[in-house]
Amino acid sequence: MSSSNLQVLNILLERAESERDEALRLFQEADKRAAHARNQHGELNQYRSDYQQRWSQQFATRGTMDIVTCYQTFGGKLDEAITSQGHVAQHADQRMNVARDKLREAEMRVASIAKLIERRRLESSRAAQRQEQKACDEQAARSAASAYNPFVRLSA
Repeated sequence: MSSSNLQVLNILLERAESERDEALRLFQEADKRAAHARNQHGELNQYRSDYQQRWSQQFATRGTMDIVTCYQTFGGKLDEAITSQGHVAQHADQRMNVARDKLREAEMRVASIAKLIERRRLESSRAAQRQEQKACDEQAARSAASAYNPFVRLSA
């Protein structure tokens, strides 16, 4: 294999590695955003649970219609926020999965190109070994022929 072909493959490998590194960075960012969205969703759920428990105890001792109405209104708004945050978390998880798939594809591309380069180097090495072996065999044949025939001149 010519060195220019190997250089082209090495350039291709460098580019694939930089694309993989960018895909990794994007995946890590998406993972962080998804984790944050899930945490917020969990915190809102926990807050709702605490809120319901606290006000249930309050209503057991006393409660007016105005307070009950405020409780229900705020509870409804809290449910809307939880539902909305659940959608945000799902969307963030989807984006993270897409980023993970792109990272996987980029890693496979890098591995494929590296494997191709290794194969080409191995082929080149084998071709050089065969050529060297052929030269050695020809030299040995000439040496053997000259040993039997002193009039045969060895060519360089």
